[in-house]
Amino acid sequence: MKITIIGQQDFGKAVLEAFLARGDEVAAVFCAPEKEGARPDVLRVAAQEKGLVVHQFKSLRAPEAVEAMRAADADIGIMAFVLQFAPQEFVNIPRCGTIQYHPSLLPKYRGPSSINWPIIKGEIETGLTIFRPTDGLDEGAVILQKTTPVSPDDTLGSVYFDRLFPMGVQAMVEAADLVVSGKCQEVVQDESLASYEGWCRSAEAKIDWAKPVDHVYNLIRGCNPAPGAWTTLNGKKLQIFDVRKVLFRRFADVPGKIGEVTGVTPLSFKITVQGGAIEVLKAKFEDGKKLSGGELVQAGSIVAGSILGG
Repeated sequence: MKITIIGQQDFGKAVLEAFLARGDEVAAVFCAPEKEGARPDVLRVAAQEKGLVVHQFKSLRAPEAVEAMRAADADIGIMAFVLQFAPQEFVNIPRCGTIQYHPSLLPKYRGPSSINWPIIKGEIETGLTIFRPTDGLDEGAVILQKTTPVSPDDTLGSVYFDRLFPMGVQAMVEAADLVVSGKCQEVVQDESLASYEGWCRSAEAKIDWAKPVDHVYNLIRGCNPAPGAWTTLNGKKLQIFDVRKVLFRRFADVPGKIGEVTGVTPLSFKITVQGGAIEVLKAKFEDGKKLSGGELVQAGSIVAGSILGG
């Protein structure tokens, strides 16, 4: 088939390579322009190295973008990790329209941080959706979905890189085949089941040690590695990554005060929360590098009795 790729970064590059590996023709690649000082977009670099036509429009609404899509004369458009708004005038140009990847089970978790939030909210399952882009936010008809369990030890990194990324690449190829062959059954999303979550950024990643242990644990793993759940110690920002949840048989057995470092070991340190403790295995101060909890203790940065978040 003859396709256009609209996307960016590693996921866009992997989708491009998956279609090329099958022998599909890539008529054009659309990438957002890099911001000044940003790293080169690996999708753009890969496409140019392969001699493909690459467009970088500030807006896909621009007449030049619409004309470039028409000139591509593609069977289908493939949207792989797109942060630019793509209007209907643009996405409807390919003969079979356009399909888009979203890393949640739509209509749940519409929005830009749809991998973080299911983990933060304690979901035991998530997945991905290939759907038709519309002018609404992640509201178009569903072409296919794939699910994956979320284990108690999963993080944002493990869910995305180990599962949603490779599953998503293959799902885009599968969905494109269904659409171009006329075999897909598109299902309208049930608005009564829809939910929207905004960005998970620094403000949302701040740890409240007074919350229950499950809440704190899920927030940390849902922000690991990005944006990185954080707290403060003596006015310095401390990001916390790899952790274990520590439970006690009785509430009275929970040591120390909320937010207090109540145990240090050669490998970690423990922080008291409501109903338990969080054992920190890896963390970093804002002006330092990521270290094991034990290394921070040995460096004197963390000591028993310290209060975090105060």
